[in-house]
Amino acid sequence: MTETATVLEASKLGKLKARASYVGGAVNVLQTAIKITFGILGHSAALLADGIHSLSDLLSDLLVIVAVRFGSREADGDHPYGHRRFETIATVILGMSLLAISTLIVWHVMGHINQPETLPVPDPLVLGISVLSIAINEWLFHYTKAIAKKTRSKLLLANAWHQRSDALSSLVVLFGVCGVLLGYPYADIIAASVVALMVGKMGLGLIGDSIKELVDTALPSALVAEIRAAIMLVDGVKGIHLLRTRQMGEDAYIDAHIVVDSRISVSEGHCIGDAVRDALINRFDDIIDVLVHVDPEDDEDLPGAPMPLSRQKVHGLLAVYFADNNSHIEDFRIHYLDGKLELEILLPFAFSQSGEQLALFKQQCQMLKTEVSRIDDIWLFFITNEV
Repeated sequence: MTETATVLEASKLGKLKARASYVGGAVNVLQTAIKITFGILGHSAALLADGIHSLSDLLSDLLVIVAVRFGSREADGDHPYGHRRFETIATVILGMSLLAISTLIVWHVMGHINQPETLPVPDPLVLGISVLSIAINEWLFHYTKAIAKKTRSKLLLANAWHQRSDALSSLVVLFGVCGVLLGYPYADIIAASVVALMVGKMGLGLIGDSIKELVDTALPSALVAEIRAAIMLVDGVKGIHLLRTRQMGEDAYIDAHIVVDSRISVSEGHCIGDAVRDALINRFDDIIDVLVHVDPEDDEDLPGAPMPLSRQKVHGLLAVYFADNNSHIEDFRIHYLDGKLELEILLPFAFSQSGEQLALFKQQCQMLKTEVSRIDDIWLFFITNEV
């Protein structure tokens, strides 16, 4: 997919999120007004609590609109990983608001329990309002959930389940009002208490999930296992040295240290790393970026070793120990393996035909290994330009 197509797709998804929020907001404005009005006029504490619950839905819709506006912006110099955390912060605010609303409802209910003579007697009209609310919120739940899945928005999905809880709370109101009308005077405030507990539980859940994301909690273990298996299927990967995952909004980021053959070239290792990145992004919808580190070995359990000889220092050693033959050295390669240094020296093929000169060169190699303990082994390779 081209960069332009990606931008267009992101713009389309952002509009879908906004549309779902606007529709939900409009419905919740209507429901809040109706429930609070008839909760007061119909003398139902449960319907009034349900109206406050709908008000919390309205607040969540407003938060989603703001979060989508900020969270869908492209990455910039100050935010190189994008702005997805705006959605996470908005979800925390939503959770805290739900806890506050739950507390207010409980406080209101406790006032009636302490003064039984103030127990409300709901009007039968409240039953019709509850049934209408259940139908509206159930439709809104399915509508919002469908868009949340299409856009992969956790905040929008949370908002959808919040709308489903509003339908359930209206069902609780229905039972509470029916209970009072059937001669159980405490049924209405008990229903209001249940609604408060539902609101509080959802608030705690949203806060807990968002905090996990803000502190870069890893992806679910089952998903990490799938990611690990997908990496191992890439040709050239011999193992996984380290695998770290984290979530940002609906996007996942992966840091993978893969083990490849220790003798391949840097460019081949880089190519394998790109293959791992492409494989994960193409297979998992949530993965937006993968950072791949290529290792020639799994050195996690190796003891700490002193700083290895740099290429510049090795070049200086070759100039000293092979002073009379240095001009014949066409190139050299260094391998840092198992906490040791292996050196490959490339010589012209003709050099192998000179027995005396080759014998001297081997003596110099042995001297270099003996006197420089950090060099573990030296290999000689003879190259020719003949095809």
